[in-house]
Amino acid sequence: MHPNPKRSKHPGVDVRHSRSCGTRGGLACSCRPTFQAHVWSARDHKRIRKTFPTLKEARRWRSEAQVGIARGTLRPPTRVTVAEASAAWIEGAASGLLRTRKGTLYKPSALRSYEQALRLRVVPALGHRRLSDVTTSELQQFVAELQSLGLESSTIRNALMPLRAIYRRARRGGDVGTNPLDGLELPRSARGRRLAPGPELAAALLAALPGPDQALWATALYAGLRRGELQALKWPEVDLDGGRISVVASWDAKIGIVLPKSAAGLRDVPLAPTLQAILSRHGAHRRREGFVFGRSATVPFEPSTALRRASRHWAAANLPQLTLQEARHSAASLMIASGISAKAASTYMGHAGISITFDCYGHLLPGDENVARARLEQLLDAARTAPGHPED
Repeated sequence: MHPNPKRSKHPGVDVRHSRSCGTRGGLACSCRPTFQAHVWSARDHKRIRKTFPTLKEARRWRSEAQVGIARGTLRPPTRVTVAEASAAWIEGAASGLLRTRKGTLYKPSALRSYEQALRLRVVPALGHRRLSDVTTSELQQFVAELQSLGLESSTIRNALMPLRAIYRRARRGGDVGTNPLDGLELPRSARGRRLAPGPELAAALLAALPGPDQALWATALYAGLRRGELQALKWPEVDLDGGRISVVASWDAKIGIVLPKSAAGLRDVPLAPTLQAILSRHGAHRRREGFVFGRSATVPFEPSTALRRASRHWAAANLPQLTLQEARHSAASLMIASGISAKAASTYMGHAGISITFDCYGHLLPGDENVARARLEQLLDAARTAPGHPED
């Protein structure tokens, strides 16, 4: 006789066949079975069950669920759906009740991005599902569907970021036994080499621009401020005599003045003499108050307008075009190429750590291997010619 179709070799996991499966007549399996894992919660006097498409997922959930019950962090699943959990999370994050893993408030721009991803991508596909019922396989299929739409890998990753935060909260509260995003395979970014003008091209790009535009793009190219930081920069924060810019704010299109991207964004950036001279000329033609690059002292510049205006001048001069973000890449590469320490470059760029600086910009130095080789040989030559060397 064929073995019991619901019996599994793995304790706590039952095999679930379809009603039309051959196993119900004592024949071989003719369906695609699912696997229902279950654990007993003595505290709640209730058995907790969850069904998965693969045995591996079922076993993993059961193992983690047992740990959750022992620690008192896992409760029987609620009826909360992904849509309901998403709405509650957005409301909590907007009020400041829910914070980032570092304990900081979510930036308004980040919240808008999260809300848009949930509304346009996640909720239409998964909103009807109970939060505790979503599986890794289901999310993997969701990722595949987004890829089939031709979305960039970065767009897909961004769509899942708010879902990660929602599940972290749900798991801490015991509403789910596992995080289905753990082990999820995401498409790799096909990021190519960023355009990062060297000193000669940077000078040519600036020379093609009129004075006001030249000052804006020179600050992006040589100081590496982010777009929002350039918009929010005010004259009291530019110390021309001391040769530095104090970055203390950023600009949000909906709210206005906000803090920089992270705590590391609050920083002092040195002014190279070339940039110092350009900003000095820029300041000589206007009252040094309010926004440095604004349409007026109280109204910041519009990035799209600045880009469109600069692009016309570069096209007329037969020069490549770049964005303010690409100009920031140039500042990073110039800092590294000039021999500034990784720690200093990381600080001036407003990165939270050195690894971010090298991960983002290390590839912008196509000749750095030769430079390193020459410096190493120089060091070895100095050692060989030192008094007391064995070859002497």
